[in-house]
Amino acid sequence: MNAQTPWRRWLTLALALVLLDASVTFENIWPTPKVTWHGEPSIELALFLLVILVAIGRRRARSSAALTWISVVWAALVIGRYADVTAPALYGRDVNLYWDLRFIPDVVAMVTTVAPAWLVIVSVAAIVSALAILVVIARAAWRRVEDAAARPIERRVLGAAAIAIVLLYAIAQSPIETVPLPRFAAPVTASYARQIGFVIRAATSSATPLPASPPMDGNLSAVRGADVFVVFVESYGAVSFERPDIAARLEGSRSEFAADIRETGRDVVSTFVESPTFGGSSWLAHISLLSGIEVRDPDTNARLMSDRRETLVRVFSRQGFRTVALMPGMRQIWPEGKFYSFDEIYGADRLAYRGPEFGWFAIPDQYSLDRLNAFEVDRASRAPLFVFFPTISTHFPFRPTPPYQPEWSRMTDEHPYDGPAIVRAYAAEPDWENFAPGYVESMMYDYAVVGGYLRTEAKRDLVMIVIGDHQPPAAVSGEGASWNVPVHVITSRAPILDRLRARGFRSGIAPSEPALGKMHTLLPALLDAFSSNPESLSPRVP
Repeated sequence: MNAQTPWRRWLTLALALVLLDASVTFENIWPTPKVTWHGEPSIELALFLLVILVAIGRRRARSSAALTWISVVWAALVIGRYADVTAPALYGRDVNLYWDLRFIPDVVAMVTTVAPAWLVIVSVAAIVSALAILVVIARAAWRRVEDAAARPIERRVLGAAAIAIVLLYAIAQSPIETVPLPRFAAPVTASYARQIGFVIRAATSSATPLPASPPMDGNLSAVRGADVFVVFVESYGAVSFERPDIAARLEGSRSEFAADIRETGRDVVSTFVESPTFGGSSWLAHISLLSGIEVRDPDTNARLMSDRRETLVRVFSRQGFRTVALMPGMRQIWPEGKFYSFDEIYGADRLAYRGPEFGWFAIPDQYSLDRLNAFEVDRASRAPLFVFFPTISTHFPFRPTPPYQPEWSRMTDEHPYDGPAIVRAYAAEPDWENFAPGYVESMMYDYAVVGGYLRTEAKRDLVMIVIGDHQPPAAVSGEGASWNVPVHVITSRAPILDRLRARGFRSGIAPSEPALGKMHTLLPALLDAFSSNPESLSPRVP
């Protein structure tokens, strides 16, 4: 049949309209990067139709340049829609372009460091091709709409449909109960308007003074002579206790971890605190705890670091502790180090790991702790240590997970793991539609590492704070998950634990709701517990 026959024109017009509508109204298939369409009408499509109808009606001619610009704008709406519905499912929060775009260079640098060059090139080419194809498809669809707008009957049908959708949308926004109406997809333009609002608020809030630092005049008498560790476990969230399938699989590892604590003559108290971030941006949790000021966005983080503020690091330094940052994930300049004023910082280069690589950051947490002992702990004569250690082996996407090596002395060998263990670890590829199994395996690994370290240092006077930086991404945490993370304080110094119990901590490694408070409020609680004057500060002998 002829391509100009009426039935074919109506069919191609209908297909073009469905394609355009679906491209800005699709929904996420939680918790995956995939999408689906439920047939919801788009107010933006109706408005674009009216603009085209009016423009063609006035000039009686079509413009190829205008059509190209419409297609580019529409492609931007499609991209915005995908980010809007996918980010909460994978990351756990909405996109904030003002904050997030500045980290793109860091993400690119990380990916290009760990991925082979051919894969980077193929990925870039695929992204560019996808964007070009998106514009071409949008242009073809809008070309068909423009062609229909020039035909009287099709023009009237398009106009009536567009006006009907606009009126129904306006009625749907009314708070007055009416007859059942179709459910409209949220406009993508509203999302872009929200992003502009983020920029405006960030620009106008810069004049708002930051909160005052909490008092930090503790004398640390309750931890004098001990080594104090703050271990931020990446992605260690409340979901590991609250999601039944994850909690059940971690039960055995937690029992072994509790035995590691108990059998080395130590005890533990636990609670939940609310992290200032979710699914990523670990540094916001780090600075909130160490400064005692809530930091929920990169701008506040940058402003705070431009001040000379008191931090937990400086408190320990004043009391004669040697302050050390163990940073296996640090491969570039770390400006926070100057703000915190650590005596020594061990990044990836100084740790000099040469074994099998695991995940984006390559270095197993067990190796980092082993190197810390060689560099600092095992010195014949030294001051007590304050160690800040953000782990990396539980970082998204969680696989491949390093095998735990019971023989810690092998961690610096050329081949620290047996062949079968490496084969099993590398065979477990990330499941991009179900991250929970990989998350469980990585958490089991870090429980074993921290517990194993306690056993290797059974005779050492040690106070260890193990805390999550944030919940894992929503693909693991689930929809509507809290921002709570566990906190464990492990030590043989009973007076410290008693003071923390009085503040709401619970005995054992299982925290209980409600959360003690926000993460930055944990700093005064710890300083109070560490600065008491108990009658006896002697640790119990294992």
